[in-house]
Amino acid sequence: MYQENVVLCGSNSYEQKYYLNEDFEQLPEQIKDELKIMCVLYTEDVGGVLTLEFDDNGDLQFNVDAEEGDLLFDEIGSVLKIKQLRQVKEELLESLETYYRVFFLDEELD
Repeated sequence: MYQENVVLCGSNSYEQKYYLNEDFEQLPEQIKDELKIMCVLYTEDVGGVLTLEFDDNGDLQFNVDAEEGDLLFDEIGSVLKIKQLRQVKEELLESLETYYRVFFLDEELD
């Protein structure tokens, strides 16, 4: 169905903007709010640009990018923050992966 990773949402510390892919507008408001808070707080803490993307298997990937020469970007903090988010938000992330697999990849629930 998709050729590349599908972006769920992202936050950019340079432009101070948050983005939610319009394909996911039907998610419950509470989930959308939680994603926004999670992404914005991440970029406020470590800087750079964070995008949450589904790969072709339906796994949710945290992709981080920073402008070259950005001395404020905390690379070590970024890795630690992603590890923390994966632990604290495990249920949310797994639910989003299941949602994507069922509604976008047309997989059957086990």
